[in-house]
Amino acid sequence: MYKKIMIAVDGSEIAGRALAEAVNIANSYNAGLCVVHCVSDDSEESINNGNKILEQVKSEISALSADFHLLQADVQYGLNGIAEAIAGAASDWGADLLVVGTSNRRGLERLFIGSVAEQLIAKVDSSILLVRPQ
Repeated sequence: MYKKIMIAVDGSEIAGRALAEAVNIANSYNAGLCVVHCVSDDSEESINNGNKILEQVKSEISALSADFHLLQADVQYGLNGIAEAIAGAASDWGADLLVVGTSNRRGLERLFIGSVAEQLIAKVDSSILLVRPQ
């Protein structure tokens, strides 16, 4: 069913749960896996932190062959820029499934902070698996 699965990670606990789901699905379908992390600015610190997150994931799933990409969002667009970068990467790579964690914000917090996962639903043509906290 799925041949190419992309997982967006940010170093959070929920992203770790989403990664486990993506790896499980990739193994079940013998699908390719692509792990992405998006930074919102081009500072050396941000890029180094992004690379550390990808290296951590790489060590966690070392038994599985995967592609790893550090994406850069257009900072002027905030969360929308991050969603655009991830959606563009999913399209360019030809992902059948995009897996993302969602923090499950509600009410005013959701209104003011927003959600990359919510933005992705409107931007990605492939299937999306949202992994929620327990």
